Amino acid sequence: MSDICSDPSSGSRSDFSSEINADLRHDWTTEEILALLQQPLLDLVFQAQTIHRRHNPSNSIQLATLLSVKTGGCPENCSYCPQSAHYETPVEKQPTLSVEEVVAAAQRAKDLGATRFCMGWAWREIREGAAFDAMLEMVSQVRSLGLEACVTAGMLTDAQAERLAAAGLSAYNHNLDTSPEFYDQIISTRTYGDRLETLDRVRKAGITVCCGGIIGMGESLTDRARMLEVLANLNPHPESVPINALVAVSGTPLEEQKPIDPLDLVRMCAVARILMPQARVRLSAGRTSLSREAQVLCFMAGANSIFYGEKLLTTANPEQDADRQLLADIGAILLEPFATVSS
Repeated sequence: MSDICSDPSSGSRSDFSSEINADLRHDWTTEEILALLQQPLLDLVFQAQTIHRRHNPSNSIQLATLLSVKTGGCPENCSYCPQSAHYETPVEKQPTLSVEEVVAAAQRAKDLGATRFCMGWAWREIREGAAFDAMLEMVSQVRSLGLEACVTAGMLTDAQAERLAAAGLSAYNHNLDTSPEFYDQIISTRTYGDRLETLDRVRKAGITVCCGGIIGMGESLTDRARMLEVLANLNPHPESVPINALVAVSGTPLEEQKPIDPLDLVRMCAVARILMPQARVRLSAGRTSLSREAQVLCFMAGANSIFYGEKLLTTANPEQDADRQLLADIGAILLEPFATVSS
């Protein structure tokens, strides 16, 4: 990329390329990641920003919009999720949106500056039939608008992943949520192995992987390190890594969880950037609780995407005008669809 910062006097281009390649690892240990998470914050952010600029356009941020296509009634018992059928929450089950409604929403998102359109279904797994056929049509039409198309809909088969790839799906989101050790305290209706198998099917189909996690659910610092360790040791790394802070919703088992310290989110963004230099690190759920200054610190730490729109599935998201003003104030450059990192 032409706008990667480098000093021509510091060595040859091949030396610089070697330095870039040296950042890419898939053998991180829990101890190494814990040490990063516990560094003095300014040192950590500096290290993350240095690596970020080796691999990414320095001021570029992607706008993504997330739409809930099928809302509520999910059979999973994820403790953080207001869409679970196991809990009484303010989120009511809604009719599944039509292809026309979804494509119209995608066009509105594009008109407002988003370049990635993400669609969510509150399913445990994708099933064959009219709903999946509609999903494939949605993917195809969203891509025809010139947008990246991402789907999150639970587990899927190899054949379904291949059909989604053929329809033009850019990315499939399937978060790990937390560490393998803490996972069964959050979810019991699906195993950690199920999640990793889903990621493997997505990767084999040639679809890029969107996979991250949530902090603030009562996990330890070691759990945060372990979640990042699993992600960073996938080969290749996920192309997209959402970093979420819990949004505690009444009626869910985690409704009494206290909000995280925003600096913890900064640390997670920074370490995700160091571990996965070429990933799009997405500042995701929980952004409404962050001040402008905290969001800027996350960008300094290597976050280079935000979800943009009035809702993030079923939870509130910052107002679009406020987001555009913040990005303008910091001189951000909006990424085009399908922009790639350096190699």
